[in-house]
Amino acid sequence: MTFLAEQGVLALGSRFKTLSDYFYDAADAIYRDRGITLQGRWFPLVRLLHERGPLSVTEIAEVIGQTHSAVSQLAAKLIEGGWLEATGDARDRRRRTLALTTKAEAEVKAAQPVWEAIRTELEQRLAAQGSGLMHALSVLEEDLAARPVAEAVLARCRTEAGAEVRVVPFVPALREHFYRLNAEWLSKYYRIEPIDHAVLSEPERTILEPGGVILFALLGDEVVGTCALLRESPGVYELTKMAVTERHRGLGIGRKLMDAMIGEYKRLRGTELFLESHSALRPALKLYESVGFEMQPGIKPGSHYQRADVYMIYREPKSAGGRARARKGDAREDGARESA
Repeated sequence: MTFLAEQGVLALGSRFKTLSDYFYDAADAIYRDRGITLQGRWFPLVRLLHERGPLSVTEIAEVIGQTHSAVSQLAAKLIEGGWLEATGDARDRRRRTLALTTKAEAEVKAAQPVWEAIRTELEQRLAAQGSGLMHALSVLEEDLAARPVAEAVLARCRTEAGAEVRVVPFVPALREHFYRLNAEWLSKYYRIEPIDHAVLSEPERTILEPGGVILFALLGDEVVGTCALLRESPGVYELTKMAVTERHRGLGIGRKLMDAMIGEYKRLRGTELFLESHSALRPALKLYESVGFEMQPGIKPGSHYQRADVYMIYREPKSAGGRARARKGDAREDGARESA
């Protein structure tokens, strides 16, 4: 699976662009081989004028779904190259129509067998997939025309920005979300190890009964994140199974979960809080460091995770005054080193 495919619908525009470029390049290669000077990117405009006759730039833009500016620029290029001719409208002097020249019509005639060969080849390939791609594409185009996606997305952003993120404790009704959120994250970056499956399948027995905690983040009524505190031994806890659904990242949900879980650790009067992670997860590591976790040399002795290569221990952050004094001390130390 390619990187763009991994992004799902988030990269839909980029994937369409890649496919578009591929088919344009393939068409150009076919035209060159057949001695036709037509270019793939000209096809919609040239084919339209061949079938419907002279049209204005505005009419062409509306029919083929391109901007007036894009059609105007292409038309100017094709007029210069002898493919189009522009004539005034006898009824409206401000209106100019475009038509194919004799040269262009001859090229279109030569391209007809090529177009039929392209149509047959692609129809056979699509039929073999059995996916109804062309129908789905038509439905998508109609939906986007009726409901512009930019307006809908911005409305959703405003709604989510105004929604309050709440952190709530585990209840049986939320059990499935503990597995779902973590499985979604693990499946994307790694795989679900036996220890993951055991903990995620029975969170009450593996986390809560031994004295741990599970929290969930809710955006409105939707469960968008989770985190667990696993008791390893008296006073020693592991921060684990933290996951935020991908489409709701960037809203500070992870930070709210972290702060709430550190609060739970303090409520339990814990003496040590640690976590294990992977060095490739840089945004997550920065978050951990921002709340007070410090990187340790090497992995945790006796780690249960095959994927872990990072071991961090929580240290109570200094007060604002302490941090200021520490920064001054660091500056003095830097000055001393520079003097030396």
